[in-house]
Amino acid sequence: MEEKLHLVVVEDDPKMREMLTEYFDTQDYRVTALAEGTGAAEYILSAQPDLVLLDLMLPGDDGLTICRQIRDGFRGRIVMLTASDDDFDHVAALEVGADDFISKPIKPRVLMARVRVQLRQLRDDAAVLAPKPSVLNYGVLALNEARRYCSLNDEPIALTDSEFALLWHLASQPDEVHTRETLTRALRGIEYDGVDRTIDNKIVTLRKKLGDTSSNPKKIITVRGKGYLFVPDAW
Repeated sequence: MEEKLHLVVVEDDPKMREMLTEYFDTQDYRVTALAEGTGAAEYILSAQPDLVLLDLMLPGDDGLTICRQIRDGFRGRIVMLTASDDDFDHVAALEVGADDFISKPIKPRVLMARVRVQLRQLRDDAAVLAPKPSVLNYGVLALNEARRYCSLNDEPIALTDSEFALLWHLASQPDEVHTRETLTRALRGIEYDGVDRTIDNKIVTLRKKLGDTSSNPKKIITVRGKGYLFVPDAW
């Protein structure tokens, strides 16, 4: 079962805190509610939730102070809640590290939409920062991107740079259909004109070099009307 995303709500108004907690609970999030600013920064840095909803005005440490305290060590997103219409407060929140702010009175659906945007951005940031593999192994096929090296059954396969780039692109996204348009754009930096057969010719060459019979290929297959697909378990 996929683990629920964790939200921390720091809000001193008991009705607002209860409303937010219940609402996000119904949306299948795990919610921790804190009633004051004192100790909030320590908890957030320790728990590392996915997102913090942080009221601007709090007893103890206020929202700006907490935001400033956690920003450098907190990997999640921060949405400030404020009853203030003062642009100074909004600018101050963003300057100390808040990712977004929403003004009270809060409309739950609007808040939910803003939260989802922040969580999507968090996911996208994590994907960008995730280390990319430089070595791929599928059965008897081994690829090393840094060395531009390909081997099959422990025997080196001589590939040109463009052939290796095409094979790596397909193999690094297995079981996905890659159109001629996307392959041409990614590997040649130009738009596909609907006529150019460069990608198709390189696929034929790769199949020959990798022992994938052109009459009935099993490893790099053609998806009719769409493009090409690398089959990871066929090697």
